[in-house]
Amino acid sequence: MKGFTELAQEHALYPDESLQKVKTGFRSLFIGIPREIEEYENRVMLTPEGVALLVNNGHEVWIESKAGEYSKYTDREYSEAGAKVVFSTKEVYQADIMLKVMPPTLDEISYMKQGQALFSALQLAKVSQEYIEALMKQRVTGVSLEFLEDKVGGKPVVRAMSEISGSTVMLIAAEYLSSTNDGKGVILGGITGVPPTKVVILGAGTVAEYAARTAMGLGAEVKIFDNHIYKLRRLKQSLGAHIYTSTLDTVTLSHALAECDVAIGALRSDDDRAPCVVTEEMVSNMKANSVIVDVTIDQGGCFETSQITTHKKPVYKKFDVIHYCVPNIASRVSRTATTALSNIFTPMLLQIANNGGLEEMIFNKEWLMKGVYTYKGSLTHAALAKRFEMKYKDMKLFMISRL
Repeated sequence: MKGFTELAQEHALYPDESLQKVKTGFRSLFIGIPREIEEYENRVMLTPEGVALLVNNGHEVWIESKAGEYSKYTDREYSEAGAKVVFSTKEVYQADIMLKVMPPTLDEISYMKQGQALFSALQLAKVSQEYIEALMKQRVTGVSLEFLEDKVGGKPVVRAMSEISGSTVMLIAAEYLSSTNDGKGVILGGITGVPPTKVVILGAGTVAEYAARTAMGLGAEVKIFDNHIYKLRRLKQSLGAHIYTSTLDTVTLSHALAECDVAIGALRSDDDRAPCVVTEEMVSNMKANSVIVDVTIDQGGCFETSQITTHKKPVYKKFDVIHYCVPNIASRVSRTATTALSNIFTPMLLQIANNGGLEEMIFNKEWLMKGVYTYKGSLTHAALAKRFEMKYKDMKLFMISRL
């Protein structure tokens, strides 16, 4: 017994060895965030909090000076979060992964390195063959915010911006219905003894859902039109209320528009063109100083009278109807939109790093692969190839070549 005790005490002098847990496949990322140069684009892809989380996990983030200015984030906040603040666009493009809201200009593409990765909007209504060819020449891995999916097949960026736009459009409508903006001088909604405001919404997607929720919360009378019955049914279930829904019947729609105070255009198409379902004649029959907010103006618009406007000059009148046709409505509330974008991309970037880098992540996660439209000098998106009559390679062919 004594010998056993001495043996045990002797063993205690030796270190107790065990395998240390290490991150398998971890790869540090070098991320760049340029300042948006497109007029009235106020959003930025990461908040200082998102930057801090990335830096604390071993990643390097460079941000161009004043990139967060219009979202009310200062260079000092980003610097204190661990980012390196740089003072030229060319310098920030030294990063391996670029995060940008709007597509880069051709001049910005010329700053890009061979094989660099780009997360940005593609803007199908505006994208040109020259833009695609410039990215291909630089062998850029282009990931579109519009095509990007999540694990369950949803489109997180499109969904987030649609939620913001849907909630914001009713605030815009309320603003231009007021007397201070030469509107009808009516409240959006209803109060005791006064008939409620009438709102017509074209479309039954995310924008429509949040617009209807806001309008109903204020007490407005809402009518929703869409040709997809399953969307209308889903919307009624989501709102948890009995609302007026209809297919896009011309006679019924014309009557509803003639009586409404606010009309919201939220009909989107799978291609790059929104269906134009409201003619000039229908608009001319609307009440004087009623308000049209065409959310789909970036795809051409749902109203024949729609023309692109800007945040600086957002409205015009046609047939005495107020038209608001600003493409990037979410940019009106840029800090909220920035937070939403950061909430999507911060965990995504951490996951990319833990999977060994962007290329490994693309070929291991099909939902990310679906967002890629250029890769190693090739166009990889069939719809873009068909539109510009260009050759393309399916991303799965690259996957096979890696085996």
